[in-house]
Amino acid sequence: MRPSGRELNEMRPVSIETGFTKHAEGSCLIKMGETHVLCTATLEERVPPFIKGSGLGWVTAEYGMLPRATNTRMRREAASGKQGGRTVEIQRLIGRALRAGVDRVALGERQITIDCDVLQADGGTRCAAITGGWVALRLAVNKLMKAGDVTIDPLMDPVSAISCGIYAGQPVLDLDYPEDSEAGVDGNFIMTGSGKLIEVQMSAEGSIFSRDQMNQLMDLAEKGTSELAALQKAACE
Repeated sequence: MRPSGRELNEMRPVSIETGFTKHAEGSCLIKMGETHVLCTATLEERVPPFIKGSGLGWVTAEYGMLPRATNTRMRREAASGKQGGRTVEIQRLIGRALRAGVDRVALGERQITIDCDVLQADGGTRCAAITGGWVALRLAVNKLMKAGDVTIDPLMDPVSAISCGIYAGQPVLDLDYPEDSEAGVDGNFIMTGSGKLIEVQMSAEGSIFSRDQMNQLMDLAEKGTSELAALQKAACE
């Protein structure tokens, strides 16, 4: 039995509220159980120097957690003068995950920055950030297309992410914090709406795993990301 009482293949309740902030070109508040992440998209008519003049667009991301997003207060990274290694790793992951679903030629020479701020954490924050980040990106691109600044839709396929792992010897979908902290195997799966893989992060956290178990986790991830893609589509309509 999972601590939450969910079935092995059951995700936490997921909601996506769009237009959550006033000023961003695209925004949403995504809730995956008790994990809540605010995602905003900012459009800029410029690109980083390393692709200037190439005709290619760029999608990048920044990620952070509020001090009381967790059970005990965390010191703001700004107060220490630098980002932690985990923060840097996660925001790079979000950026490259979202870029995988973007036709950068169709986007044109402009940049979209996705800011992901964790308001409350209960496991799976990077997965929620990627899933909500795509919704914010979709809304921002819709504005570009409505204005006629982009004529061909640059978003090729929705991108979402879900965690899966081995908890109490069983493969489970969408780990919350109690499961994540005790899982023998922990993985994050990033996929497109058509079921293609973008990235898989898996590690043994105390017990090794077999090829068959990995396949079971892949099956769970496909189920979860398929459900998330449907929620993303509904949120953007």
